[in-house]
Amino acid sequence: MAHTRSAKKRIRQAEKRRLLNRYHISRMKTAIKRVEEALKNKDIETAEKLLPLAQKLAYRAAAKGAIHKNEAARRVSRIARKVSAAKKSVSA
Repeated sequence: MAHTRSAKKRIRQAEKRRLLNRYHISRMKTAIKRVEEALKNKDIETAEKLLPLAQKLAYRAAAKGAIHKNEAARRVSRIARKVSAAKKSVSA
C-alpha cells in the first residue's frame, strides 16, 4: 500500500482514469456489437443507421485516450466494410 500523499493521490487518479476508459471502451464495443448483430440478422437498414453512432463512439474513445487512434480507425474500417459488403450482397 502507498505511504506518501502523492502516491495515494496517484492511486485515486489512476482509478478514475481506469473507470472512464472502461466506460468509453464499453460504449464503443456495445455499439459495434449492435451493428454486427443487425448484420447477422440480415437487417442491413438498421446496421446502416447504427454505423454512424459506432464510428462516433470509437473516435471519441480514441480522442479521450482510452484506445489508440489507429485502433479506432481499424475498428471503424472493419465494421464499415462489413456493412458495405452486406449492402452489396443484397443489391446484387
